[in-house]
Amino acid sequence: MTVRGVLLDLDGTVYHHDNPLPGAAEAIDRLRERGLSLLFFSNNPLYGGEEYVDRLQSLGVDARPGEACSSAVVTQEYVDDNHAGDDVFVIGSASIRDRIARGAANVVAEPRDADVLLASWTDEFHYDDMVDALRALDTGTIYLGTDPDPTFPGPDGHPVPGTGAVLRAITGVTEREPDRVLGKPSEVAIEAALDRLGRDPEEILVVGDRIGTDILLGERAGMRTALVMTGVTDDATLSASDVKPDHVLDSLADVETLLE
Repeated sequence: MTVRGVLLDLDGTVYHHDNPLPGAAEAIDRLRERGLSLLFFSNNPLYGGEEYVDRLQSLGVDARPGEACSSAVVTQEYVDDNHAGDDVFVIGSASIRDRIARGAANVVAEPRDADVLLASWTDEFHYDDMVDALRALDTGTIYLGTDPDPTFPGPDGHPVPGTGAVLRAITGVTEREPDRVLGKPSEVAIEAALDRLGRDPEEILVVGDRIGTDILLGERAGMRTALVMTGVTDDATLSASDVKPDHVLDSLADVETLLE
């Protein structure tokens, strides 16, 4: 296949927490030698693109300015484009709250004032947050989530609850599904990836470890997909899934075999 751009997931694909996966940095070097456009795209809503570039560089990965995106970035862009001047109540980390506050919307402290409820990951999620969601979500309030990931790898490699778990808790008490979830595999994330890579969908290879986000994004967009078995997906999960990758790799270190 003709590949001119590669969309790379991060945690579980390039690294685990603060440890680069074997052969990942070398594989990225080889992609660069082929002149391919690269975009690193994480569904972790804590950090922006340049923060991910800095983190990758600290791990010995050749990442360059403008080559990283995240659910936090696409969420801020979506809120700025669609809810400028609106009052946003945030259930989530201080980092996503600060990011939204720096943009075109107003972050409010009182849930009853909200035009928009934005929910995201926080390790301080509490009963009081569900009460706030109940107060915020009247019939006219938009309900947004940063990303759908129910878990993500913790420092020891074992899964811990992610934004998807927070969204399910809020939905359980409010009986409202989010109006939009903005990270991978949403249309918003697809558009962000295409804009940054500057390639047609059929020229892009998506490499990631999560079927329901990385691989589904590629399927929806008409991109080629490769699942790596270094993250959250095991053989049983792959067999049971209705979403199937075009390729399955032991790790990112094997990606060049798809380009020969």
